[in-house]
Amino acid sequence: MRRDLIIDGMVFARATIGGDDATDNIISMYQSLARDDINCILLDGLIISMYNIIDGGRVAGETGVPVVAITFEDSKGLADSIKHHFGANWQSKLEQYERLGKREKITLKTGKNLFIRYWGLSQRRAVSILNSFTLQGSVPEPVRVAKIAARSCSSLML
Repeated sequence: MRRDLIIDGMVFARATIGGDDATDNIISMYQSLARDDINCILLDGLIISMYNIIDGGRVAGETGVPVVAITFEDSKGLADSIKHHFGANWQSKLEQYERLGKREKITLKTGKNLFIRYWGLSQRRAVSILNSFTLQGSVPEPVRVAKIAARSCSSLML
């Protein structure tokens, strides 16, 4: 989505439930667009499909594009849940999760709070980008549109 809120491209991929392919899939989606005008990758969280953990630093490093990941609520973390769901193999998943680092609480121009992690840009620039794309509430337009598109796409695949 461009800054003027025009959508001029869309790409989809699937992440394995409980797997480790989300980061690779995001990098592949970026590469498949073959565009040189993408200025930021905005993610709705870093843990999808039952603990398929996205490495935001790796995405930023391999694409050369800053990454901002948002969440909408504070939490005590997922360490206990990871240990529970992955049994004897929990250590690798927990290490991936811990490498994500801490989230930072920010307040948008709308007065709503978000919790963010970011790579390849400053917190100030990340907040500026989020404010540019948040028209109301706390959901930036690219995330809102992506959720709508993903729901539509996933219902076709059932």
